[in-house]
Amino acid sequence: MTQAHGFSLSAEKALEKLKQGNKLYLSNENPMGNFSLARRKATAEEGQHPFAIVVTCSDSRVVPEALFSCGIGDLFVIRVAGNVIDDDVLGSIEYAASHLGCPLAVVLGHTGCGAVDAALHHAPEGHIRFITEEIRRAIGKEEDADAACLLNVRHAVAKIQKELPALCASGLTVAGAVYHLSDGRVAFD
Repeated sequence: MTQAHGFSLSAEKALEKLKQGNKLYLSNENPMGNFSLARRKATAEEGQHPFAIVVTCSDSRVVPEALFSCGIGDLFVIRVAGNVIDDDVLGSIEYAASHLGCPLAVVLGHTGCGAVDAALHHAPEGHIRFITEEIRRAIGKEEDADAACLLNVRHAVAKIQKELPALCASGLTVAGAVYHLSDGRVAFD
């Protein structure tokens, strides 16, 4: 995949960078990346050059920049309850991959997900049902919350690969992961 703006990083290197960032997060009290005035000015003047796309839940306890020790301009983060994939999310991934040159998209679920719990144990009404219906399609008859979370991530990864075949054929790597709220660990699938 040709990288926009001269930014070049392979999906493998991007994934390794995320894994190393999570190790730093686990070992450090203040693992945040670069949010300095200089970095803010540079990204304002030179644009953004994220090395990875992260599709994650809207849960306030899941902060990809912290989990991966990244700063401003490092990640293109797409947040939606239950990290479900719809046309808006696909369009955002398409933009980040084709226009910003991101070689890697990670679907990041998390333990203790309220949307997964709602799909397992409740019948929400209103617009929430669109989220839980998508999660129910992903998890089938699974009843264990942690297993359901992983199935939901895998479903989202497969949906991205199916709906964006040209991007995947041209080099976009799509990976799944689960963030463990209890200890901060990100387990890549």
